[in-house]
Amino acid sequence: MSLLTSACPSQVDDFRVQLDDALHDFLRVREDRAPELAAELTGLIMAGGKRIRPTFAWWGWRAAGGSRRADDVVRALVALELLQCCALVHDDVMDRSATRRGKPSVHETFAARHLRERWAGSSRQYGDSAAVLVGDLALAWADDALVTAGLPADALHRAWEPWQAMRTEMILGQHLDLLAVARREESMEHALRVAALKTAAYTVERPLHLGAALAGASDDVVECLRAYGHDIGVAFQLRDDLIGVFGDPSVTGKPVGEDLREGKRTPLMSIALSRAQGDPVALRTLRQCLEGGDKSERMIDDVCALLVDLGAVAVVEKHIARLADSGLASLDRAAIDADARHALVRLAGRAVARTT
Repeated sequence: MSLLTSACPSQVDDFRVQLDDALHDFLRVREDRAPELAAELTGLIMAGGKRIRPTFAWWGWRAAGGSRRADDVVRALVALELLQCCALVHDDVMDRSATRRGKPSVHETFAARHLRERWAGSSRQYGDSAAVLVGDLALAWADDALVTAGLPADALHRAWEPWQAMRTEMILGQHLDLLAVARREESMEHALRVAALKTAAYTVERPLHLGAALAGASDDVVECLRAYGHDIGVAFQLRDDLIGVFGDPSVTGKPVGEDLREGKRTPLMSIALSRAQGDPVALRTLRQCLEGGDKSERMIDDVCALLVDLGAVAVVEKHIARLADSGLASLDRAAIDADARHALVRLAGRAVARTT
């Protein structure tokens, strides 16, 4: 089955419109409760984003027999976009990322306001602290969105297991990412575990699980969807690693080589380190790039070239293709709605072949 199969585009787009309306309504009635923080939260959420997590959850719902018109489910899936907002804001603070979606990141915006108004204390500390609170608010409101959506009690009860797991896995994955830098971790095994937890679980696997649970899916359907979600989610992260190094800034909203500047210990870098063991010069260049401090444009260019020359990029591309095939094979085993199957094939193609 081709990853490029085009199916149900109008239904995917229709859901996106419904979700954006639900997001707007949810935020509009709450913005006065924390105006000093809500403006930045709303600005980040409504400024863009692909709505990947709610979309996978919606098709998990549809796959298990959920109806096409389900306003309470759409309102519940607002929670996933708020959870993503929490992750983005906190991640930008931890990674010292200056931009997000082509605009100053939340901590940079607050720091700039502090500096402009000549407030007391450190602008950077204020920016970081305020951004952490924006992320916390997004996480708190994510819970609110789920429990106030108007879901039947039994559906909410079924959804609570994947929702709890998703939040925990997201946080654990972020910590393992930090730990990899602190320990100078170079193993492929650790890098893939971070990818599975930090991205795959809360981007594809658990959203599908959540949607299927809302619809009362059988254990067999949940197992197949989660297997598909794990593989497509890891492939999504591996593609993200390539974009983080080679992506076009005009498309990604991030500088060229952003992940290299941040010293991220990705599977891509783990493969390159392994393949450079017999080349002391290449190995030293890669490790210097992973250490803290500013990196010159020359170093970024050299490392980008090494990732290609050592074959690391080619290995990652092959791994993405294998994961895509494996994920689709799991989907083939699932006894699910035909429209949902076609949509999930199409979404897999978008996830692994994207450029942003």
